[in-house]
Amino acid sequence: MHIVVIGGGASALMLASWLPEKSVTIIEKNAVTGAKIAVSGGGKCNITNAVMAPEFFFGDHAFITPVLRSFDQDALLQWLKKRGLLPVMKKGSQYFCRDSSQELLRILRKESRKQTFLSHEAVRFVTKRGAHFRIETEKRTLHADCLVVASGGLSFPKLGASGIGYEIAEHFGHTVVKRVPALVGFTVQKEQFFFKALSGASTEVVISVGEERCEGALLFTHKGISGPAVLDASLYWEKGRIEVDFLPAFAWETLRRTKKRLSSILPMPKRVTKAFLLQLNLDDKAGSDVTGEELHRLQLLNRYTFAPAGTFGYAKAEVTKGGIDTAEVDSLTMMSQKCKGLFFTGEVLDVTGRVGGYNFQWAFSSAVCCARFLRGSIQ
Repeated sequence: MHIVVIGGGASALMLASWLPEKSVTIIEKNAVTGAKIAVSGGGKCNITNAVMAPEFFFGDHAFITPVLRSFDQDALLQWLKKRGLLPVMKKGSQYFCRDSSQELLRILRKESRKQTFLSHEAVRFVTKRGAHFRIETEKRTLHADCLVVASGGLSFPKLGASGIGYEIAEHFGHTVVKRVPALVGFTVQKEQFFFKALSGASTEVVISVGEERCEGALLFTHKGISGPAVLDASLYWEKGRIEVDFLPAFAWETLRRTKKRLSSILPMPKRVTKAFLLQLNLDDKAGSDVTGEELHRLQLLNRYTFAPAGTFGYAKAEVTKGGIDTAEVDSLTMMSQKCKGLFFTGEVLDVTGRVGGYNFQWAFSSAVCCARFLRGSIQ
């Protein structure tokens, strides 16, 4: 049995690593594999998270649950440990490579070294005749008994992202859910243009998008806002207003008991506090001098509501939200329910995780789930 894999990212490399006894050809558009791994997490790669559950993903939880269980974060960490990589925990529960992303890449490349890699080669289209797939690239024609689409999404086009996986899925009758940039910053409308003057400042917030709450840092940028809390919020935002609590842990009763100025009392960078005071038409006065009406205006910072103008787009997005409808894919094998022998893994599916290693875990879990079936040993 010959297997062709389209894509050379995290999911494709993990899949190839688990099929050492199979004949596998990996087609990668870039000159090298794992380009997104190399740059993720500031070059350290946020591999996974100690707190792993379907609730941290946007998608069908009934589909996501068995896939995560088939190869969870503990199984991943054990697999890496056996190969000499001991990730370090940062930010409470997030696992990163100790020195650089190259540690993870070396393992994946070593484990998949028996496979055939065709780099710097783009797939043009795929057809099927009988039980066999015909894959046309820019340079050659390949034939396969099984085809795995692990081509990722549309984010980071400079790293070779393309829509080929969606095109293949649609060709074989699959539904592709609307795709949008996700884990991405927000641009702002005229009323929030003052955010741009705060570029570089960061503060801890809680952002509410509908019923979802996203906690963490908000970073002001020259285009709008970014930072972990904003990236998570972008996963749930489509259009309309969001609510930001800029002072989630502040005890207002302490305000009246101090002579310190508001810019020194409120737990935000001073220039951020002063900018909001200006917007609220308030003086930077002593806390004890704040009137009841002024306090009411200040407390609007607990529920600052506005509508983003849009997002920074795919060029800045970490992932693509949307993709191949999981209702048409078997969660035990990753095989298409429309076409026997066709499989989908990783970001190309309509499953998107929050910031914190969730998307890499999904890439690895779905790949192992698929590989176990292909090697005939589902566990």
